[in-house]
Amino acid sequence: MQENELKILLKDFGDNVVFNQDLKKKNWFNIGGRSKVFYKSDNLKDLIKFLKLLDHKEKIFVIGAGSNILIPDSFFDGVVIKLSKNFNRTSLLREDVIISGSAVLDNNLSQFAAKNHLSGFEFLSCVPGSVGGGIRMNAGCFGKEFKDILLSIQAIDFKGNLITLPAKKINFEYRNNDLPENLIFLSASFKGVKSNFIQINNEMDKMKAEKKENQPMKIKTSGSTFKNPIKQTDKKVWELIRESVPKDTMFGDAYISNKHANFFVNNGNASFKDMKKLIDYVKSEVLKKTGIRIDKEIKILE
Repeated sequence: MQENELKILLKDFGDNVVFNQDLKKKNWFNIGGRSKVFYKSDNLKDLIKFLKLLDHKEKIFVIGAGSNILIPDSFFDGVVIKLSKNFNRTSLLREDVIISGSAVLDNNLSQFAAKNHLSGFEFLSCVPGSVGGGIRMNAGCFGKEFKDILLSIQAIDFKGNLITLPAKKINFEYRNNDLPENLIFLSASFKGVKSNFIQINNEMDKMKAEKKENQPMKIKTSGSTFKNPIKQTDKKVWELIRESVPKDTMFGDAYISNKHANFFVNNGNASFKDMKKLIDYVKSEVLKKTGIRIDKEIKILE
């Protein structure tokens, strides 16, 4: 649809709809162009109305905390949706089950679980991003993944239809699942194990200390760039990159972190082209030197 047509169609959403939105500040890489429409949804009623008005006539991309995406510098001729407010809440369903909105940060969910003496969520204190993104990619670390604590998800498709799915009906694998791409996650239920607060907190502190020692912090990065090729080798992907690519490899302001070779960094004004070149080069060199094909963990807005 043309912009003027969309402005008339979406006029009731007020300041929650922005046209020609700069996406650079909406992601951790600090890279990206503009989108035709950016919609910040505060509640389910408005989200349903918004999707039904679009009537599947626009390309849709859902953004969470922006910790795991690379956005082109070119104009995105579609709608970017970000959930907020009512989707950023946590509560106890019963003493060992948490209901979390999809916009809740993973670290905040781990803190909520700890305060309620629930173990099993400790790893989330070291997972960047939000619950929705974590479910989408089955995020994890320290040998734990979202699938290990997930009971069910509540979602809406791009046509505005509500869906509830138990976790046992979702086929999860390492950093992936078979959930359709046209789902927007609204909330999820998680099961923990009653435990001692001090023990939970100590485990979280231990994980955070290890992360701080081995991973770069407070820089323009999107975390792990590639998945570990667990079906091809026992080696971690950072080891393969370190073996295959010179440490000082750079394209523009895009470079590989000296602290962790699977973390690619925007050292100032890297463009999408710079970062994409670095990603493609590393993937090619690893295949050339080791014979192992590595797949991206980050998502690219296309």
